[in-house]
Amino acid sequence: MTGVYERALGEAADDLHPKVRERYDLGPDDRVACVGEGRMDITRGTHTLPVLYAMTTQNLLFPEAGKDVPFTVTTVGWKNDAGYEVLTTRREFDFGDRRRHFDSLTVWDHVRGRLLDFLGTDGLIASELHPRVENGALVVEGGKQWVRVGSRYLPLPGPLAATVEVRDRYDEADEQFHVDATVENPLAGHILSYRGSFTQTFEEREPVPADIRPSRNVSTLPSR
Repeated sequence: MTGVYERALGEAADDLHPKVRERYDLGPDDRVACVGEGRMDITRGTHTLPVLYAMTTQNLLFPEAGKDVPFTVTTVGWKNDAGYEVLTTRREFDFGDRRRHFDSLTVWDHVRGRLLDFLGTDGLIASELHPRVENGALVVEGGKQWVRVGSRYLPLPGPLAATVEVRDRYDEADEQFHVDATVENPLAGHILSYRGSFTQTFEEREPVPADIRPSRNVSTLPSR
């Protein structure tokens, strides 16, 4: 089944490492979830701590940092009520005394031919995604961003928007996936990053579990 990232990449998807492509090609007709388990090194800036604490209520970002933090990531492909193909991703970081989640819903906009990410439980932040392939790895950068208010989208000006880059590759030597994700801001500087490795398995999942669906369904998309 063709996944949302494959639709965005087009023929370039053929250049992905087979394991990376397998990870991202989950579509609405696949009744499985991709589950990764590993460990991450996490850093965060100090200027945005109040914002990071507030974001925990939306399963967006978080204020904790640490080395060798246990990590799980679950991805499931499905089709929402508005007919859009989506990939939902739940990342969980175990800090011992508490667990933090970072949820996202990636939507293929078949009308405008673009990829959009809705971040957090309610998808309050929407961002264009620009994926590309580098030496078999999937590299994703964020683009235009909006704050979602009901069915309306308010553009975030450059100084308030975040700069996001995620690199996901597979290493044949250790037979693990390696991810490097960084979130920064022109004014605040470093916000959050996590870097580490994980292995993955596939589990039967039907239907998509409610706890990894956004609580507000995406029915309308931002204009360009």
